Amino acid sequence: MLEKKMSITDLQAKKGVEKITAITAYDALMAEIFDAEVDVILVGDSLKMSFGGENETLGASMEEMLYHTKAVCRGVKHSFVLADMPFGSYATQKLALKNALRFYKNTAADAIKLEVDIQKLPIVRALCEEGIAVVAHIGLKPQFARFDGGFKVKGKSEKEAQELLECALAMQEAGVCSVLIEGVKSQVAEKITKALSVPTIGIGAGNACDGQILVWSDAFGFFSAFKPKFVRTYCDGRAMLKEAIRAYAKDVKSLQFPNENESY
Repeated sequence: MLEKKMSITDLQAKKGVEKITAITAYDALMAEIFDAEVDVILVGDSLKMSFGGENETLGASMEEMLYHTKAVCRGVKHSFVLADMPFGSYATQKLALKNALRFYKNTAADAIKLEVDIQKLPIVRALCEEGIAVVAHIGLKPQFARFDGGFKVKGKSEKEAQELLECALAMQEAGVCSVLIEGVKSQVAEKITKALSVPTIGIGAGNACDGQILVWSDAFGFFSAFKPKFVRTYCDGRAMLKEAIRAYAKDVKSLQFPNENESY
């Protein structure tokens, strides 16, 4: 359990020493529960799928992401808070800087995350030069799912693996504080991790990355629409909550709730 606020320096010092733990959160309640138990809490645009009922992340707006990031930050005292830049919010260097500054000025987020390829290098460099902490998200990029024709594992070919490595190294040179690797062949993710001096955080990229992240509703059994191969379910939260709500409804109908001690 963390005893002080996690900083970029603290995160980077974990590389090669201790695995980084990360989970998503979208509100103050869950963030407070997760706080200090994990190193990083990501306010992900995954909320559009996990809680918005959508089949992709593209619908997230800046206003939504700012709202949820503010809420998460109110619940966090120790963990490092990372926020997703939503689709379309960093299409150009000018737009990216404007929206990144909105995160920094209006929330207490410690860093922002962008889904990138080598073409985004000038944008990433400009943000880092402005003093904005950036995490580069490479590999399977959910915001690019339509363009890619679905959620496809990356790094299967030698050419693609080399491009991922070159992108990660370029992002490091541009000043990113970490690289998130999603949906990449494990041996490719391992090669990238070994080549970088900044830490990598994996999701569906094997256990050689410097850390791991999961969407909380996946990890704790609340999201049931589908289960990616890389997800491990740590409890059947959906069944537990179903049982609890049924018990509540039963007690109300049978006049067992509220009882005398629960009444004024």
